[in-house]
Amino acid sequence: MAHTPKNTSPSEKKDAAYSHGILAKFLHLAGAQWLRDGLHTVFLIYLARQSTSDYGEFMVAFGLASIILFLGEFGLNQPLVASLSKKFTHKGDILAQYTLLKGGILTAGWLGVLIFVLWQDYTPGLTNLVLVISAGVGLEALASSFFVAIRVEGRQDLEARIRAVAALLGYGWGLSLLIAGAAPHWIALFKLIENGVNLAGGIWMALAKTDFEGLTLKRKSLARTWATAKNGAIFVLMALAAILYNKANVYFLQGQAGPTKVAQYSATWELVDGMAILVSNLLLRSVLYPLFVRLWKNDRQEFGRLASDCLRWLIGISLPVMFVLYVESDRIIGAIYGGAYHEAMWMQKYLVFTIICAFVHNLAAYLMMSQGRERLLLFIYVAGLAVNLVLCATLIPADPLLGACLAMLVTKAAVALASTAYCHFSMHIINLRALAPIGLALAAGCGLYLLLGLTGVRELAEAAALIPFVFLVRKWRAEIKARQAAVP
Repeated sequence: MAHTPKNTSPSEKKDAAYSHGILAKFLHLAGAQWLRDGLHTVFLIYLARQSTSDYGEFMVAFGLASIILFLGEFGLNQPLVASLSKKFTHKGDILAQYTLLKGGILTAGWLGVLIFVLWQDYTPGLTNLVLVISAGVGLEALASSFFVAIRVEGRQDLEARIRAVAALLGYGWGLSLLIAGAAPHWIALFKLIENGVNLAGGIWMALAKTDFEGLTLKRKSLARTWATAKNGAIFVLMALAAILYNKANVYFLQGQAGPTKVAQYSATWELVDGMAILVSNLLLRSVLYPLFVRLWKNDRQEFGRLASDCLRWLIGISLPVMFVLYVESDRIIGAIYGGAYHEAMWMQKYLVFTIICAFVHNLAAYLMMSQGRERLLLFIYVAGLAVNLVLCATLIPADPLLGACLAMLVTKAAVALASTAYCHFSMHIINLRALAPIGLALAAGCGLYLLLGLTGVRELAEAAALIPFVFLVRKWRAEIKARQAAVP
């Protein structure tokens, strides 16, 4: 009887990956995502250069819309994959259940946003912008259900094509109207266009490529789906608390200082937070988290070793990234957004320190979830949200921009300290001996920077400061190769 060998060589693993088309599927989706992200970046930069006030209002709208999107997802796409993968299932029935549930949550979330903007007494223009953007972004949650059905059939290429066409149509509308000088609420229709195309394309492809024959509904199946959703509620609450403490200072800033100050803060936060999101989404969530889950069940010694190595790498990588963003803040912000964002230049020098906090905390969070410690992690997030709200209410009225930066930095540091401390006391992930070379590289880099800074050549001092980290990374890579060579 044929069986799969327990120990598989790297070449065999590579062949298996290609036999399932994993790389091709990933590249299809990644290409569509990069196209959309590139268009989004161009749109925001052009908008920021055109009007700081409009840019600030759009960032407020996108912040509220991201909450709507998350509420619409409600952690349902993961159980949806399992439901659609079962044999003898009626996909139309299943998709109807999830679409109804998501639709109800989206409606509730959109009404919640409406109540919030009325409570904040936003201007009519900003209110319209927020509501249109929120509705458009929320449609993405509905479209994702049908994309899941396509993915189950292994047709990620079709999803990628739909997403690419939708992004071109949506952002084509937005950029065209932006260049033409149209009113913001007309420009904001680009999200309704993009995700309307995504939804229509997803339904069309689900009809063509699956046994989905239409949206029908069975009461028993709906009850099972709701039970599944309730089991994932703790993850929803965790992410909701995290989203709120990442966005709260923007709404306090909008209330105290208006959209122009929001634009200054958002210009640097988009850049700084983008670094953390890149590591969290691509490395930790997509690659390392599934590995941590498996190792926690099967090999806890290797789990601990890998966790310590990841912590070392994340700290070692974060420091040079922070350094470059710190010393080059004036040039980076100026080159991307223009001279009108001079306040963002000094704010970036504060916000860069959130990068190491985010790197370390995200690792700790995935380690805790691997251990099944979601409730403790939820407590940390809720406590972080409470700290953030107190800081925002206290610091932002006194000094809006500095207060917004400090509220975020202190909150991120507190959450990172709490989660990392738990991981260390439970699994000893902090190895001071392994971290010592990072301290030496940091000291050497600072010394070179200060010494060569006396020459007055800024670029020379900055480049020299990075040299110790280059040698450190090469040393770590050599250690990994030696360890792999030692494995029989």
